Amino acid sequence: MNVLVRFAPSPTGLLHVGNARVALVNWLFAKSHGGYFLLRMDDTDTERSRPEFADGIMEDLRWLGLTWDRKAWQSQRHNRYAAAVEQLKALGRLYPCWETPEELEAKRKRRLAQGKPPVYDRAALKLSEADKARLQEERGQPHWRFKLESREVAWEDMARGHCHFHPDHLSDPVLLRGDGLPLYTLCSVVDDAELGVTHIIRGEDHVTNTAVQVQLFQALGASVPEFGHLPLLTDISGGGLSKRLGSGSLRELREQGIQPMALNSLLAKLGTSDAIQLRHSLDELIDEFDIGKFGRSTPKFDPAELAHLNSRLVHEMPYEEARSRLEAMGMTGVDEALWTAVRGNLERLDDMREWWGICRGEVAPVIEDADFTAQAAGLLPPEPWDEDTWGRFTAAVKEATGRKGKGLFHPLRLAITGREQGPELKTLLPLIGRARVEARLKGRTA
Repeated sequence: MNVLVRFAPSPTGLLHVGNARVALVNWLFAKSHGGYFLLRMDDTDTERSRPEFADGIMEDLRWLGLTWDRKAWQSQRHNRYAAAVEQLKALGRLYPCWETPEELEAKRKRRLAQGKPPVYDRAALKLSEADKARLQEERGQPHWRFKLESREVAWEDMARGHCHFHPDHLSDPVLLRGDGLPLYTLCSVVDDAELGVTHIIRGEDHVTNTAVQVQLFQALGASVPEFGHLPLLTDISGGGLSKRLGSGSLRELREQGIQPMALNSLLAKLGTSDAIQLRHSLDELIDEFDIGKFGRSTPKFDPAELAHLNSRLVHEMPYEEARSRLEAMGMTGVDEALWTAVRGNLERLDDMREWWGICRGEVAPVIEDADFTAQAAGLLPPEPWDEDTWGRFTAAVKEATGRKGKGLFHPLRLAITGREQGPELKTLLPLIGRARVEARLKGRTA
């Protein structure tokens, strides 16, 4: 069987880390089985869907490296949903209802008070043709519910194991609104059936939907895909991500300088039995992927863990890879010597701006003792400079001034870099150059 999975975001906002995890797991599952990845935009919500959000989702997926083999838009498939509606009506599995939201809420509270499940009571099935005509005259077009059959629904979940539901504890779902708009449950099943989706991997908040959708697949005469429901991500304390991490959007992480493989390395392993370790390519994650490694415990997204992976990735990044990315960020002229000298001090690639400026741009020196640094300036050796220059220079300053230890090195570092800490000055000094070093030791911006 050819494996086809789908990632089906609604273009009503930015892609978040929780969405990205689902997309990544689907992509890795498909590629580990030699299968295909479908990107389906669930854009039937015309009031909230925006083209710019769809563009942003595709941009984020490309950034992660999750290219798609096929693409579909629900807004272009309304004729298929309409055909499915007529098919279900002909089978007697769709029935019209006219209750208002207020009436439904009153029914729900009444059933709870009686100790019954708060499910729809199917009152609309008892309406006569005269009742229907009267209600349509009074209230307009009905919404349409899918009549669940009274038989247990069970499946072997790829992540949760055996799952089963009895429809007596579920409401007949609304598939079509009064204004004619088809809802998620119908659209999703029609698309999955007609586009050939073989495996559906999504969040555990969809487990109940699956119980309904299994019957809907069967009613439409379609093959039922295999399902896997993953526990939802939380923050490190177990709370909602959006409340603790701002938007948590991938765009925000990109702007913070997070590298895609740092995020992929973390999201691919969260909730599995594997240790979280840095991986440098998606191919490595494909080789290690096994949907059976995902457990039932709640995975926690820790920004500090992501930052640690990101810093390790930057520290290990080869110059050729770094150069193209730095140039795209506007940092031209970063040569291999400069990259090698400072990468161990970077947490994010964007941190390179600071050291690029120190070595290639102007720095306002911090002068602790103007007389001392001015004297040191007069002891600078002539160029060319190399990694031995710093040792020869500081030895000369020590001999001339009698200073040593922190009293010697600290004021020199502050004057030359304007920073308390950083890469070793023996590697920085040749990169900064004699003219800049001399000017900064004399208190001039250079």
